[in-house]
Amino acid sequence: MDPRTEYIQSLTRRHFLRRTGLGLGSAALAGLLGSDTTAAGSEKRLGGLPGLPHFAPKAKRAIYLFMAGAPSQIDMLDYKPKMDKLFDKDLPDSIRQGQRLTTMTSGQKRFPIAPSKYKFAQHGKSGAWVSELLPHTATMVDDLTIVKSVHTEAINHDPAITYIFTGHQLPGRASLGSWLSYGLGTLNENLPAFVVLTATWTGRKEAQALYNRLWGAGFLPSKYSGVSLRSKGDPVLYLSNPPGVAPTIRRRMLDALAQMNEKTLQQVGDPEIQVRIAQYEMAFRMQSSVPDLTDLSKEPQHVLDMYGPDVKKPGTFDASCLLARRMAERDVRFVQIFHRGWDQHGNIAGDLPNQCHDVDQPCHALIQDLKQRGMLDDTLVIWGGEFGRTIYCQGKLTRENYGRDHHPRCFTIWMTGGGIKRGIVYGDTDDFSYNITEDPVHIHDLNATILRCLGIDHQRLTFKWQGLDVRLTGLGDYGPVQGILA
Repeated sequence: MDPRTEYIQSLTRRHFLRRTGLGLGSAALAGLLGSDTTAAGSEKRLGGLPGLPHFAPKAKRAIYLFMAGAPSQIDMLDYKPKMDKLFDKDLPDSIRQGQRLTTMTSGQKRFPIAPSKYKFAQHGKSGAWVSELLPHTATMVDDLTIVKSVHTEAINHDPAITYIFTGHQLPGRASLGSWLSYGLGTLNENLPAFVVLTATWTGRKEAQALYNRLWGAGFLPSKYSGVSLRSKGDPVLYLSNPPGVAPTIRRRMLDALAQMNEKTLQQVGDPEIQVRIAQYEMAFRMQSSVPDLTDLSKEPQHVLDMYGPDVKKPGTFDASCLLARRMAERDVRFVQIFHRGWDQHGNIAGDLPNQCHDVDQPCHALIQDLKQRGMLDDTLVIWGGEFGRTIYCQGKLTRENYGRDHHPRCFTIWMTGGGIKRGIVYGDTDDFSYNITEDPVHIHDLNATILRCLGIDHQRLTFKWQGLDVRLTGLGDYGPVQGILA
């Protein structure tokens, strides 16, 4: 929305709210959020755009489990048995097809084939092949759609992660969660619509940095940014009152601050000032809602056991997945969990098992927990990384250990929940897990599918920026993956 138009509308809202006698803080919050019933008529929401969702959503909320660093599809979910006979043979030029390489392997004289050292077996009615590294995931393949044909143009981590979350390799765009908050609004008054968790990991200690642009609002108003929950100290910075400051004092302070901000807003007309007022109000509400969210003391022991032995250690992936379920119960619109350390350029035998052990059981627990509570049908869950890894070895190759470089041409993700078919394997790759041979899925197609499950036509969710109607999924011929939609 044009800031001038937004300001004129806010003046009208303030005039009405002032006459009805509401406090300034509450007025700002109500004016920013509004109240609406979705087109599906099934949920009450705060904020969002008129006319959204575009059609009845299958999912009310989404949880994105992101394996930052690019998990090796060849060692986990894309079984390539013919590679065993080609151990240490050079990757054929007919397979590579002149693909550009990263600087980490472009100087290698050879590109020797490194078969996976891990055993695979078929599981479920779909017969999906799953590595021994993921025993818990293997038991739930009938709950999943496994997509083996995702691809991207980005070949390095930072632009690739920025690309999959914002639709562009350069910074400055709005993230997926921000788009959802902007378009659909929030389903609760006491927690943010978009929450981010960054879990600890036990694999390779050196990991790529994560930047807040991955959950930032970019060109959208800042109120749509994700809120990052910390594992140490206050879950949100400065959430607690300072020593000696009682809640009643905090309330009076916020009311006085709202009056000053309101006066400034009338003078300069910057909508971001109204955002600031609403954020103070949300922070005040979160002083009680966030401690309740993070208090696991009332969770039954069998639920804690299901998520794993580290579930009571703040910041672990076990704890993060349980928090994601608790946020889903409280109708947080979008939860994003980052698990770092998947960048195995070497020592796959040492690091990859640790990474898989971190996430396998809690991912399974999250899906089964949602399913048992009747929430999986309206909660979309996505698991994946930013690209895949090469069949050829980086560095020293042995039968027992090897490394793999970045590979954008194909990688594997899985999805389940609201709007997604279950118990299927979609797409395929060649014998080298190098090129897609069936049903390619671009990352823009993946994001269009996520939006579709939540009731959004990706072509119609736009924001005018720098003279363009910008959208998350770019300007190409992309769209939802019909073959995996329920």
